[in-house]
Amino acid sequence: MFEDSLMESSGRIRTQTKWTTPVSFLVQACIVGFLILLPLIYTEALPSRLLNSMVVAPPPPPPPPPPAAPQIQHVQHVSEIVNGELRTPSKIPKKIQMIKEEEAPPPSTGVMGGVVGGVPGGQTGGVLGGLLSGTAAPPPKVAAPQKVRVSQGVLEGSKVRDVQPQYPQMAKIAHVQGDVVLRAVINKQGAIENLTAMSGPPLLIPSAMDAVKQWRYKPYLLNGEPVEVDTVITVKFHM
Repeated sequence: MFEDSLMESSGRIRTQTKWTTPVSFLVQACIVGFLILLPLIYTEALPSRLLNSMVVAPPPPPPPPPPAAPQIQHVQHVSEIVNGELRTPSKIPKKIQMIKEEEAPPPSTGVMGGVVGGVPGGQTGGVLGGLLSGTAAPPPKVAAPQKVRVSQGVLEGSKVRDVQPQYPQMAKIAHVQGDVVLRAVINKQGAIENLTAMSGPPLLIPSAMDAVKQWRYKPYLLNGEPVEVDTVITVKFHM
C-alpha cells in the first residue's frame, strides 16, 4: 500500500506497468472501430425508418389555403313611387346624379338646292311622301344616235339638188351600160361625204361619182335633231 511512497520501490513499479497503457489504447481503438464498422457491414441492423428518411426527399409543403370568397353585399332599393305617386324621400342620398337632357334638333326649314335629309326635287313646306307620290321625276333624255341608215327611196323626197351623170364617150363606143352602186354618207348639212364605189362597170364609175358628189339633201331630223345618214345610191346608165 505504501510502496509508491517509498523511493526504493519506484523503479520496480514502473517496470511492471510500461505495457499497460499501449495495450489499453489498442483495445479501446479496436472496440471503437468495431462499433463504427458494424452498422456499415450489417445494414439490416439499422432501423428502416431512419434509412428511408435519409434516402427519400421530404414531401413538398402543402399548398396555401384558397382565398376566402368575397362577401356579396345585398343592397335593398326602396322605390320612391307608392301607388303611382312619387313620395317624399326619407333620407338624402350620398351621391346625386345629374341627368342632362339632350336638346331637340332645330326644325328643318329647307334651303334652295336641298339639304341633308331632304328629298330630291322637293319644295319648301312640302310633306314627306306627298311629292314622291304626286309627281314623278322626268324620264332621262335619250341621246340621239349619231348616224342612221336610210334607203335611197326615202331620201328622194328630201333631195334639193340633182345632177345627172354624163355618159362617157368611151362607154358609148364600147356599148357599155349598167348600174353603178355607190355607198355614201350624208352629213348633218345634207352634203355627200365618204363616197365609195361598191359595184358597176369601171368605165361608168367615175362619171357616176362626179355627179353624185354634187347632190344635196335636206338635213335628216331624228327627234328634232339633225343626224348623219348612211345610204346606198344606184346610178343607172342605159343607151
